[in-house]
Amino acid sequence: MPDLDSGSSAGAGAPAEAAPGPLPPASSEPGTIACPSCGAANAPDALFCEACGYDHTTGAMPRRTVPSAAPEPGASTAPPLTAEWVAELWVDPKWYAGQSSPDPLPSPGPPRVVALRHTSLLVGRESQSRGIHPDIDCGTDAGVSRRHAQLTTDGTRWWVEDLDSSNGTYVGDAVGDLPTRPIPTGRKTEIGPDDRVYLGSWTRLVVREAVEGELTS
Repeated sequence: MPDLDSGSSAGAGAPAEAAPGPLPPASSEPGTIACPSCGAANAPDALFCEACGYDHTTGAMPRRTVPSAAPEPGASTAPPLTAEWVAELWVDPKWYAGQSSPDPLPSPGPPRVVALRHTSLLVGRESQSRGIHPDIDCGTDAGVSRRHAQLTTDGTRWWVEDLDSSNGTYVGDAVGDLPTRPIPTGRKTEIGPDDRVYLGSWTRLVVREAVEGELTS
């Protein structure tokens, strides 16, 4: 965040300095600050606002702005993806075993398959009250933040970026041990062809090309 304390005063005859910007608005929750963009309570050291994505470090506004003609709920403003890709969302018992989650594990079964329609997609959990409609909704996994991660692609390769989520985002391959270190916040990490993305209490996300005819229905 910009330093709001100038730390010095102008001497006699020195050019007048611009007045410092306003302090961040106070939050109603003790020990937090209000997001300048949406007013949500944020931790003082948060890099991003979990509610809207405001970047506290650079002052950049949320990635998704509300256009004059609002799209359908959940619609992405990123360019459409011409190739056919999907994300599989699995309930992973092994990942759950290491997360110490108080929530019961859902019954594992076939994955939920989500079509990836745009070059940039939000991964998280829906919140009607906050107006958050992720492209990839992780449903009842409360270990996933509302705005948890961002997937981006150039059409052939994929990257994942953690959006300062509460529990981190992890990337590991299909045959090795489960990852133990989260990827760096705010930096894109490439997802290899055999990599898996782990987040929340039990969610395993696999990005792959759609099989022929999979997205025709």
